[in-house]
Amino acid sequence: MKITILTTFPEMFTPLHTSMLGRAEKAGILEIREVDIRAYSKNKHHNTDDAPFGGGAGMVMLAQPILDAMHSVTGDDFHGRRIYLGPRGRTLSTAVARELAQEKELVLLCGHYEGVDQRALDTCIDEEISIGDYILTGGELAAMVLTDCVARFIPGVLGSAESPEEESFSDGLLEYPQYTRPRELNGMEVPDVLLSGDHAKIKAWRRIESLRATKRHRPDLLASAELTDKEKRLLEEL
Repeated sequence: MKITILTTFPEMFTPLHTSMLGRAEKAGILEIREVDIRAYSKNKHHNTDDAPFGGGAGMVMLAQPILDAMHSVTGDDFHGRRIYLGPRGRTLSTAVARELAQEKELVLLCGHYEGVDQRALDTCIDEEISIGDYILTGGELAAMVLTDCVARFIPGVLGSAESPEEESFSDGLLEYPQYTRPRELNGMEVPDVLLSGDHAKIKAWRRIESLRATKRHRPDLLASAELTDKEKRLLEEL
């Protein structure tokens, strides 16, 4: 997959080229690039914002540099999705990330200041996505979150194909507790079942602990989780 990020602060994206995503880039599985919107500004000072019509505090991002930057990276034969990171869109979730991971290419637009000239959004954006109901100083952090979340569902990015399907929210529940060496630490021991070698018992234990963690920390998730009748009865007993 190719992910292009349109931003006025390309220097912020160094973390995306490290760790698992960096290895995926080196392996040719993933391509992430940042495009500086300022380079496409046609005014003398190469600024990308101006005062809003109608008055009000703050500045608004100009449509012209965004439109030209978008056209430069998509051309006339683009097969992908163009996304604006903003508060009005659907909220990023595991289901949304899975969906976006099926695309061949994504272009992410990072907003700033008081927003983006609506004409740019109407012309060159396919959809708006929010990462939550809170305010950021710009769309760069949101673009990083979306990129990292989507990349995990691209085959080959993670070491194990099962990894993203076993983590929190993959089936509507929180993940079960994890343990590693040593077996005993300061009087605390790893649950015996995890050392038993009985995969059926381990799977059952993990499911129970997943239910327990969800009920304790995010009970709101249980309303939409797909549970068997047995699991529903078990939740009442936990």
